[in-house]
Amino acid sequence: MQWTAAPSRLPRRQDSPHLSTRQYARIVKGWVGLIGGNPQEYGTHSLRRTKTTLIYRRTKNLRAVQLLLGHRKLESTVRYLGIEVDDALEMAERTEC
Repeated sequence: MQWTAAPSRLPRRQDSPHLSTRQYARIVKGWVGLIGGNPQEYGTHSLRRTKTTLIYRRTKNLRAVQLLLGHRKLESTVRYLGIEVDDALEMAERTEC
């Protein structure tokens, strides 16, 4: 296996087009710094949570958010988003086919 420098100057396996979790975290940290944010306040998990929360607020589609997050249980998604269980279950029933 050979390692090469990716355009972002992070080491990357030459035979793999994928970034590691650590590489992605470094890229996010760099982006936050470039826009004048505090890299200590933003990370990959906060971006993941923000994106799925925005999707949920706009669509109210719990099932889609559950799939995006890779959760097996709808209750896990409800907890992750911080919404009321009764409201979430009612919305989920309305969006199921």
